[in-house]
Amino acid sequence: MSDRGLMTRKTLAAIIASEETAEHGLAKALGPFSITAMGVGAIIGAGIFVLTGTAAARYAGPAIMLSFVIGGIACAFVGLCYAELAALLPVAGSTYSYTYATLGELAAWIIGWDLVLEYAMGASTVAVGWSGYIMSLLHNFGIDVPAAYAAAPGTIIKLPDGSTVSGIINVPAALIVGILTVMLILGTKESARINNVMVAIKLAVVVAFILFGAGYVHPANWHPFVPDNTGAFGEFGWCGVLRGASVVFFAFIGFDAVSTCAQEAKRPQRDMPIGILGSLVICTILYIAVSAVLTGLVPYTELAVPDPIAKGVDVIGLPWFSVLVKLGALTGLTTVTLVLLYGQSRIFFTMSSDGLMPAVFSRVHPTLRTPYLSQLLIGMIVACVAALTPIEVLGEMVSIGTLFAFVLVCVAVIYLRRSDGDVARPFRVPNVPCVPILGILFCLSLMLGLPLITWLRLVVWLVIGLVIYFAYGRRHSRLRHA
Repeated sequence: MSDRGLMTRKTLAAIIASEETAEHGLAKALGPFSITAMGVGAIIGAGIFVLTGTAAARYAGPAIMLSFVIGGIACAFVGLCYAELAALLPVAGSTYSYTYATLGELAAWIIGWDLVLEYAMGASTVAVGWSGYIMSLLHNFGIDVPAAYAAAPGTIIKLPDGSTVSGIINVPAALIVGILTVMLILGTKESARINNVMVAIKLAVVVAFILFGAGYVHPANWHPFVPDNTGAFGEFGWCGVLRGASVVFFAFIGFDAVSTCAQEAKRPQRDMPIGILGSLVICTILYIAVSAVLTGLVPYTELAVPDPIAKGVDVIGLPWFSVLVKLGALTGLTTVTLVLLYGQSRIFFTMSSDGLMPAVFSRVHPTLRTPYLSQLLIGMIVACVAALTPIEVLGEMVSIGTLFAFVLVCVAVIYLRRSDGDVARPFRVPNVPCVPILGILFCLSLMLGLPLITWLRLVVWLVIGLVIYFAYGRRHSRLRHA
C-alpha cells in the first residue's frame, strides 16, 4: 500500500476507534423536525441579503429564481454525502478533517488551504454587504456618508440625483472587520441563546420582506423573465441562469452544518435525509420568494448593490419597516462575519496543530486563551480585502472555493465505500456511487458557470498553497513523524 494509503488508514482507524471506545456517546435526541429546524437556521444567512441583487443585475435577471433551484438541488446531493461522513467520522464537521481522515494529508492540505480562501473571502463579502446596509440605515436617519468611501476602488455608484461617483475605499467594511477581530482576540463568544435569537431575527426579516413586499410588486418588472444573452457567456440567457446559480450558491453555505447532527439523530437513516432535504426545500422556497418579490419591486438592472433587500424595502415606502429590516439584516450580517472570522482562525489553528503550518498560528495568548496572532493577521488581511475588492469578485471566489471543497466530500464517500466498506455507518448515502457522482457533476457544472478569471485566481491560490506545503508542511507534518 502507498505511503498516503497507510497514513489514511491509520488516521481513519484511530478516529473510528476513539469513538468506539469513548465512555459516553452523544445522546440520540434529534428527530427530523429538530434537524430540519437546525438546517433552516444554518442556511438562512448572508447570501440572501448580499448577493441576490448582484446576480440578478449582472447575470440572470428575474430568472434568478431558477438559479436558486439549481443551487438547492446541488446542495441536496452534497448534503447526503456530508451526512455519511459526519456519522462515520466523529470529528468536528470540517471538510478539512474529513479529507484528512479519508483522502490523506496532501488532499487535506489542499482543502484546508481552499477553506482559508473560502472563509476569508466569505467574511470580506459579508463585510461589504454590512457596509451597504449601514450606509442605507444611516440615510434613513438623515446621515449621508460620502459614497466614495463606502465602495471599493473603481466601483461606480449611482447617486439619488442620477449622477455617479467612483469608489475609493470601503471604510465601513474594514471597520466592522476590525471591531470583530478585536472582540475575537479578547475572547468574545456567542452563546447558543444569542445564536438562536440571531436565527429568529434573520428568519423574521426574510418572512416580513416577503409578506410586506408582495403587495407592492410590479409584475412588469419580471419581463423578460430570462433576459436575452448579451453575446458573452454568463451575461443573461440560460447561461446567465447557470452563472447566477454559481454566484448565489453563497446563500446555501452553512447547509453542511446540519450533517453534523448525524451522530445525534434518533433514526439517522430516516431522519437525516428528511432533515437535509427538508431544510433545503424550505430555504429554497424562501429564497425563490425573496428573489421574486425583490425583482418585482425593483427592476433587476438596478440591483447591482451590496444591500439589495434595503433597496427593495425603500421602494415599499414604509420608513418604520425599512429601518426594522435593515437593523435585522445588520444583526444577521454581523453575526455571520464574526463566525467566519472565528472559523478562519480555527482552521489555521488545526492545520498548525497538525504541523502543516508554522506554530505561530496555534499559539494561544496566556491570559485571553485565544489564537491572538493568527486572529490578528486574518483580521488585517480580511479588512484590506473588504476595503479594496468589489463584491461580485468576492462572491465568485467564495462560491468556487466552496464548490471545490464539496467535490472532494463526494469523492471521499466513494473512496471510503471501496476502502472501508465493512465499517458500520449510522447513515449511508443511497445509490452510491450515483448520488455522489451527481453531487460532483452539479458542483463542477456550477464551477464551470463562473468566469475564467475566477478559475485562474483559484489556480494561483492553490499553487501558492502547494508551494507552502512542500516547502514547509510536508517536512513538519506530525502524521509523518508519528
